[in-house]
Amino acid sequence: MARTPVGASGTGTPSTPVLPRATTAHPAASAPPSAVRPLAATTLWSGPNPLWAVGDWRPEEIRLVTLRPGAPVVVTSAPTAPEATEDDTPATTRLAVIGHCAASDAELAAGLAAARGGAVRHLTSWPGSYTVVLRTGTRSTLVLTDLAGALPVFHTPWYGGTAYATAALPLADLIGAPIDTGHLAARLACPESPEALGTSTPYLGVQRVPPGHVLGIRGGRPHTASYEPEPAPGRREEAPAVRELTRTLLESVRCRVRTSTPPGDRPRLGVDLSYGTASATVALLAAAVPIGPSAAPAGPGPIHPAAAARSGAVKGSWARPSAAVSRRQAGEQPGGEPLTAVTVAEDGLDGADGARAGAGTGVGEHKVALAVEAPRLRHVVLPPVLPYAGLTGPTEGGAEPAGSTAPAGPGDPPPGPLTDEPGPALIATARLDGRFSLGGADHLTGYGARHVLDGHPARLADLVRDGRSRELLSPVVALAGTDLATAGAFDGAVRTPVGVLRAAHRLARAQYAEALDDIAVRLVARRPARRGRTAGESSAADLAWCVPGPAARFLSDDALSAVAQRLRLAARGPVPTEQPGARRARLALHRHAAGYRTLLQAAEQHGQRLHAPFLDNQVVRAARLLPDRIRLQPGARHALLRSVLAGAGRTDLPADWGRGPRPDRTGAARTGLRQAADGISELFRSPLLAEAGLIDLPAVRAALARAADPSADLPPGTLAGLAELVATELWLRRVHARRHGSSWTGLPQPDRPALPRPA
Repeated sequence: MARTPVGASGTGTPSTPVLPRATTAHPAASAPPSAVRPLAATTLWSGPNPLWAVGDWRPEEIRLVTLRPGAPVVVTSAPTAPEATEDDTPATTRLAVIGHCAASDAELAAGLAAARGGAVRHLTSWPGSYTVVLRTGTRSTLVLTDLAGALPVFHTPWYGGTAYATAALPLADLIGAPIDTGHLAARLACPESPEALGTSTPYLGVQRVPPGHVLGIRGGRPHTASYEPEPAPGRREEAPAVRELTRTLLESVRCRVRTSTPPGDRPRLGVDLSYGTASATVALLAAAVPIGPSAAPAGPGPIHPAAAARSGAVKGSWARPSAAVSRRQAGEQPGGEPLTAVTVAEDGLDGADGARAGAGTGVGEHKVALAVEAPRLRHVVLPPVLPYAGLTGPTEGGAEPAGSTAPAGPGDPPPGPLTDEPGPALIATARLDGRFSLGGADHLTGYGARHVLDGHPARLADLVRDGRSRELLSPVVALAGTDLATAGAFDGAVRTPVGVLRAAHRLARAQYAEALDDIAVRLVARRPARRGRTAGESSAADLAWCVPGPAARFLSDDALSAVAQRLRLAARGPVPTEQPGARRARLALHRHAAGYRTLLQAAEQHGQRLHAPFLDNQVVRAARLLPDRIRLQPGARHALLRSVLAGAGRTDLPADWGRGPRPDRTGAARTGLRQAADGISELFRSPLLAEAGLIDLPAVRAALARAADPSADLPPGTLAGLAELVATELWLRRVHARRHGSSWTGLPQPDRPALPRPA
């Protein structure tokens, strides 16, 4: 089982709860709660409401704080024995912080004391990425999610109480939950729409706590509530927002560098240059922080000991020493040991917007120069690995190609990681494994920067609603200029500006309930809004309350009807108070963070930690302070990252930094499909998706054949839709082949139900 905090509350009285939408009897009815325990678990506290940490947690990643009446606060790191709770009184308060948290012991103690009064938001404001469990007295437990959704929390009824965990799979294993095909249909049809997904998961009876919410369990009964207030209306100023973004991102990177683990069989610290300017920014910030035995403890302080002078670029910034000083420190100081910078080649280049290929021959280590000098980065360039590489079919001679994970026989799932839910990362496991295997024990990435910093196209409607239509001019002109260069004069000068402006005004006037009813009708009639071939058409398609996913076109009529019914029911519910653009941007971030979590479960290796500082709570909060007019400007993300680097003293970026063309991965995806055609054909010979009535199998097979033909023209979104289907089929087969009870001890073996059709 992956690293997972698991707990149960109010399970002292054995009973058989009625599971939501479940038709099978409770599988653990014959096993008392005391006999059930997760495998590979460390008990953090015992008693009737136990808490376990499952997996290969590091000692510094588990911290417990206990406050008893009349006694000082006790902070424990890496507990070697479970804390006994038999003597707890209603005035006893306990706090578990599990994950990478940069708070000091004093800050944890103060946070627990403040939480006794009922406030919990401050518990999510420390730098890092972590899960918080707060226990008050003997019957009340609070579990907090993060704002982005990269650290979700799940819960399910169990023995008259509630079991919770940061992974859904062990909870499904606990109650013997079957697959919820209705959720899979909604996930494929409208992946960014909570109106269709609700709080369900791919497992019947297991519920998800929405991001930015707290799960409260009182007397064994769960309830959820938001702990994050909505942003206050009114204009926001650019300068203080950029300063706060600079401060929070510096803290997020610095706390990870300074608390990196001792070296083992891999480098101590690594950075990933496969995410463009965002990863380049993280790499440059990490290279400015000393690591090793001489590293200072995490907390406030300058980004570099030798940089006492202020640069003046941003208030609170720290100047960076000269290149000569950096080279001398990198070679002489223990804290200047090199950082492994991993890049996957793209068409002979490194593939990172913030990097440029340099001299080097052969495979392995190459000299690659960032846009500015970074002497501490030791570059490793990997050869490109195509998507679907793990699904390559048998060779002509019948032998399997080297490294292949093709099915061993008809119906057998390709070997690979079993994640909580499906995701496109499952078809890129071979690429991810190669990249992360050379990374550090703590490997920093730029994942999530685009969704955290960029302005979602739907925010254009918010400008119209606020009476700021003049601010539409700059982003619309930028879109028109892009299409003018790629699609021709008519699209750039006429079609793009007219289409985007009309869509923005239409969304600003659209009623929420009418929009959901309209998309339900479009789904049933198979007339979803299709992605355009130009930037303007794609932006106009995003200007809606709800947008179908790329795999919706391949679903069956029954599946689409089931999703449409969910949307119609949601249209009769409460209307969101958020503006449509802000809501769409938040939901897109949630989906992106869920994909990152699937990537972690699929590719993170034993002893390694992948970090995404842009998804930290404090960075997400800082980005929300940015004015919309700044986020919607052309190249907004690159400009913001340049400001962050300027605040850290990197004022030597070239003028064209971040303006390089993005690598076109369409060709690589089609080549990967073509090379894995035999394996994918075997996968869709008798797919579980078709058995459950979710897909139109002839349409899927025709699309796969067309995508593998290099001369065929594909509608926009086809490759993304096929990737979702292949990943979902892979995931279903792995779940179906999994042995029940492999996450727990003391569970009986239930009958395996067939996949039901979506209701």
